[in-house]
Amino acid sequence: MKKILKNQENIGYLFILPWVIGFVVLTVFPIAYSFYLSFFNVTITTDGIQTSSVGMENFQQALTGDIEFVNRVLGFLREIVVAVPIIVIIALMIALLLNQDVKGKGFFRTIFFLPVIISSGPVLSKMIDLDIATIDVIQDNIIYEVISSMNNAMSGLFIFIIDNLIILLWFSGVQILIFIAALTKVDKKVYEAAAIDGASAWESFWKITLPSLFPMILVNIVYTTVMYSVSGLNQIISHIQGHMFQLETGFGYSSALSWIYFLLIVIILVVFTVIISLFNKRYT
Repeated sequence: MKKILKNQENIGYLFILPWVIGFVVLTVFPIAYSFYLSFFNVTITTDGIQTSSVGMENFQQALTGDIEFVNRVLGFLREIVVAVPIIVIIALMIALLLNQDVKGKGFFRTIFFLPVIISSGPVLSKMIDLDIATIDVIQDNIIYEVISSMNNAMSGLFIFIIDNLIILLWFSGVQILIFIAALTKVDKKVYEAAAIDGASAWESFWKITLPSLFPMILVNIVYTTVMYSVSGLNQIISHIQGHMFQLETGFGYSSALSWIYFLLIVIILVVFTVIISLFNKRYT
């Protein structure tokens, strides 16, 4: 019996072996090699790739000499701190609505998930170029003009949401489905017991629904952060790509930019995780 089980384990390893080989060759090695190239000045010649060591010079140039990269990073930080929570909140609100017993629920779920199927950088870029990623009816409203004339954080947040509402909805498809799946797992008897004890719908949301969704909120925040960071609309990625084939910079400098950007995303994910963990301890 033990021999049969051991043979079955070996067969399982054989099944995952192609994936392991592909992951090592196509993912692990390129990542490690890019880190190696970040410490070199890389030149592509007819004789192959020529490298000359520059130490930390690429990283120093990125952080102190590349003003455009620094400005794009600061703009990305401001944008992602606002965009990620808004996308997750929008997804949660839509999921709560679609979880209700309404007609055509499956149709509306499909509509909200449809942008995920056709989602791509060129599609979104074309929408922005054609000026159809914003809602002109709202932007032409006198209230919008009054709020846009105010110079404070709340007005800036409002203007950002209105100007990017279509894109924010575009990025929320997967998160909506994740929240709907989590909502269907909540036992309805808990809501019934809370209603018998006199709890309102608002109290049930804060005491039952939200605490049960915290794990999925964290999943959606991580997913949204990564998705938003690698989007084709991201100016940092276009900046990194723009330096890849320049004679003055090349692959070495682009690799250094990529690793700085990667570490930045990791820090953002850690901060979001800590914040959600603190909220989870408070409400559970």
